[in-house]
Amino acid sequence: MLNLKTKPFFLSEEQIAWVEKTLGELTTDEKVEQLFCPLIYTNNPDVLKNIISKQKFGAVMFRSGNAIEIQTAINALQETSKIPLLISANLEDGGNGIADEGTYMGRQMLIAATDDTRKAYQLGKICGREGKAVGVNWAFSPVVDIDINFRSPITNVRTYGSNPDKVLSMGRSYIKGLTEEGLIPSIKHFPGDGVDERDQHLVTSVNSLTIEEWEENYGKVYRALIEDGAMTAMVGHIAMPAMEEYFDKKPCTKVIPASVSHNVITGYLRGVLGFNGLISTDASPMVGFTSVTQRRTAVPAAIENGCDVFLFTRDLEEDIQYMKKGVEDGLLSEKRLNEAVTRILATKAAMGLPTQQKEGRLYRTEEELKVFQSQEHLTWAKECADEAVTLVKDTQNLLPLIVNKHIKVLLEILGDFTSNDRVYEQFETLLKKEGFQVTKYIPETMQTIFQNTKVADFKAKYDLVVYIGNIENASNNTVARINWHTLFGAGNNLPWFADEVPTLFISVGNPYHLFDVPMIKTYINGYCNSPYVIDSVVDKIMGRSRFKGQSPVDPFCGVWDTRL
Repeated sequence: MLNLKTKPFFLSEEQIAWVEKTLGELTTDEKVEQLFCPLIYTNNPDVLKNIISKQKFGAVMFRSGNAIEIQTAINALQETSKIPLLISANLEDGGNGIADEGTYMGRQMLIAATDDTRKAYQLGKICGREGKAVGVNWAFSPVVDIDINFRSPITNVRTYGSNPDKVLSMGRSYIKGLTEEGLIPSIKHFPGDGVDERDQHLVTSVNSLTIEEWEENYGKVYRALIEDGAMTAMVGHIAMPAMEEYFDKKPCTKVIPASVSHNVITGYLRGVLGFNGLISTDASPMVGFTSVTQRRTAVPAAIENGCDVFLFTRDLEEDIQYMKKGVEDGLLSEKRLNEAVTRILATKAAMGLPTQQKEGRLYRTEEELKVFQSQEHLTWAKECADEAVTLVKDTQNLLPLIVNKHIKVLLEILGDFTSNDRVYEQFETLLKKEGFQVTKYIPETMQTIFQNTKVADFKAKYDLVVYIGNIENASNNTVARINWHTLFGAGNNLPWFADEVPTLFISVGNPYHLFDVPMIKTYINGYCNSPYVIDSVVDKIMGRSRFKGQSPVDPFCGVWDTRL
């Protein structure tokens, strides 16, 4: 029997009565529907009202879009749903996680580079205020993974770094800011991403730490946040062999994603760590979830083995039928079904959603949208950028730049992202405003690559080369490293000229690019490509502002030559 009077729910007798009454009024099919948190692909209120009137989902998730459209859509869902809904969004970096108009405070690693937990608190406040303005009440954040492996393409700047103490202090401060605005966090991705260099979107990744190693790192973070009263957690499609062996007392010989592992969820997270709150899977279409067993058994197994919410679907109707068939066939027991729905309802009760629904306070107004990019939020974002941008090395004493000495600049952007044009144009505009003559690197063709290759000509043409590393942290990328346009040393894309012409590398994404460009002697990490970071970088390379950031990771990647 679940104890709803204790952490993290602390329900009153009246709230428990609502949970029990609501559970008792649901049919088995309706209980199954409560388990689902589908991703919403439309903002059409009429379509959404029709969906939610037919299928009694317990939660839904929105991606970023137009603020007023999302607010109208969420209001329509809450108005139609008999049971108030959990409305979720990825609020990792700011209000931009739910609305295009939202404040982009910055990636979590940018926040950590300030070495100031107040910045994490401010990030939580921005996410809470701007999320609440459109109707979000459940944040799939903070990311409390630890960036142990610099080769990981998926954790990287989404994390607060490689130090578990910093991850904990920053995560705590974020949660404080978020919850003060009435939203609940979801600590993710248990049992912890960042050890493997593979992406669970593409494969079941592996946390290969021993139990002792895990407890010193991820365990320290999760134990503290659970003790603090974290209400929800997200379980990743991450295998944890040591946890399997901890309970089975024999070598683990099968890949078992945590999201369907009884040992990891019920045994360790609930049993050893004592987590009594709501547990959701990570997105279920990920290959890390779908590739290890048949989906018809994996869908009900996720709930049977300890999760309470099933995030996203591959095919909505099919996955619902898989879950219902799982109940019929005994793959999902009545006991676990009732426990999961009880926790969903208890979470809503603890948040006060039934009372808000009764009093008409679930619905947001257009006036509330004025909080987006408020002056306070923009000030916080600019201050954060100023305090976070990090000078990793300048062994050639290039900085600050002197216009007359470095006037002819070759500006190159690396990466293939939709943000490339915006990022390049901002850097180009700012450098030209300083008085530099900027030439944009145009990729060579096979016809031009071996033309004009004299070193003397290159040195006469340029006084400075500036690389912009705009390789964003994104899912479904097997690596987050530099892909060069040209072959070996031909052309002017690869830094063959690092000892011929002063060269500066500015990363506004992956902080580990020195692994690929150790020969570049002046290197800056900006951690994300927000306009405020770019403004701050230019101020600092011109000497108007000092570098204040402290790297939350080892930017030298443990390699000797990167420091030279």
